[in-house]
Amino acid sequence: MRAVVTVGAAVLAATMAVKAQPSKTVTGEVSTFTATVEAIERSNREVTLKKEDGTYSVLKVPADAPRFDALKVGDKVKARYYENITIRLKPEGEPAIDTAGKAVTRPDGTTATTLANQRAITATITELDRKIPSVTFKGPNGWTYSSKVEDKKAIEKVKVGDRVDITWTAATLVSFDPI
Repeated sequence: MRAVVTVGAAVLAATMAVKAQPSKTVTGEVSTFTATVEAIERSNREVTLKKEDGTYSVLKVPADAPRFDALKVGDKVKARYYENITIRLKPEGEPAIDTAGKAVTRPDGTTATTLANQRAITATITELDRKIPSVTFKGPNGWTYSSKVEDKKAIEKVKVGDRVDITWTAATLVSFDPI
């Protein structure tokens, strides 16, 4: 959810630029943080991390991740979070998409694990307010999103009814070595 909300603002800016090009990638947040292990669910290999800002993340740890069995509540771990979004103006008549996927990778010889999520949907611009300026999108499963658009010239490049494919990618690289 955090990635969707954070990256949602980037959708607005990128959509405005998409008319001039077939697709646009917008890099979102990249952050490195230290977190404390708050809970460990060994049966399903989930670790709850409390970040320095007080927020929590639950990570599913792959079976081949080193040091999982040695983790204990109170350990501190280092993580890096990354997200981006790709937006593509959808050609007339092309079928809508609505997909989600996850991946877990671990480079050989390291104690780090990357946990990635990707979500792709087709959304339609349902409202434009050129005075504010703002845009509203509607997508599958009742998803809607409205926000201000910072680039006033860009909002002139789209119209209500335009469809775009929006792909969010978020990944967390976690080192399970206590710090």
